[in-house]
Amino acid sequence: MEVSQLLSALLGACFGSLGWLFVGLYLNRRAARVGARNAARAVFFELELNRANIDLALSYGELMPLSRSAYEQLLPQLANLLGVGDLSAVAAAYMSHIGYEQLRQSREHPDEARKAALAGILAAQRTAIARLKTIAFTAAEQAQLS
Repeated sequence: MEVSQLLSALLGACFGSLGWLFVGLYLNRRAARVGARNAARAVFFELELNRANIDLALSYGELMPLSRSAYEQLLPQLANLLGVGDLSAVAAAYMSHIGYEQLRQSREHPDEARKAALAGILAAQRTAIARLKTIAFTAAEQAQLS
C-alpha cells in the first residue's frame, strides 16, 4: 500500500467519524428538545388543573389539594428549555403552593386576607401558564387551546 493511499484512507476515516459525530450530536440535541417540550406541555396542563382548583377556591371557598408531581419530575428537562425569566415564573407558581396549603389547612385567616392571597396565587398560575403556552405549543396548537 502506498503512502498516498494510506493518507487518503486515514483522512476519509477522520471525516467520516466527524460526520457521524455531528449527526449523533444533532439527533441527541433534537431528542432532548422534543423531550423538554413535552415536559413543558405536561407542566402546562398540571398548572391548568391547579388554576382551576384555585379559581374554585376563590369563587366558592372550597380548597382542593394542588398537584406538583409533573413539575418535580420534569424540572431538569424544563430547565433545558426555558430561559431564566420563564423558569422563574413557573417556579413562582409552584412556590405559591406553600401559601395555598397554609390557607387550605387553616380557616383562621380573615376572608379578605384569604381572597387576596388566593388572587395572588391565581395570578402566579396564570403568568406561568401564559409563559409556558407560548413555548410549549405552536401557534396553531395555541389557537386550539383557547
